[in-house]
Amino acid sequence: MVITRIVAVYNANGGLIGEAQYLLGHLFGTVSCALCDITHSPLRRKPAWDQMVKTLPYPLEVHHRNEVDDALSTWLTGATLPVVVAQDSDGIFHSALGEQALEDCDGSPDVFKERLLGALEGLGSS
Repeated sequence: MVITRIVAVYNANGGLIGEAQYLLGHLFGTVSCALCDITHSPLRRKPAWDQMVKTLPYPLEVHHRNEVDDALSTWLTGATLPVVVAQDSDGIFHSALGEQALEDCDGSPDVFKERLLGALEGLGSS
């Protein structure tokens, strides 16, 4: 299998309203997103995240759940978010990291990279 892209999907909607809803829900403990914890500090995106992304051997896209393309949206139907998926050269999506694997990263971009590369190796990427 040849990986053409990696897509990480937040358990949150994008846009001003979506971001505000997530922020309020996070403050009140009613919503969480382990991917958000990996990519962002309380105030902004983590510089360590940006540095790590530059070292990945595959293109990585990060999207809010309401900002994914139609093909991925269909694949995500019924999926638990956040999630990281690999898309192969045939356009087929494969789950790489689920919610628990992202939670187990404990907010660390370096642990995320280690787990992601291990998962992709397990998928037989080339």
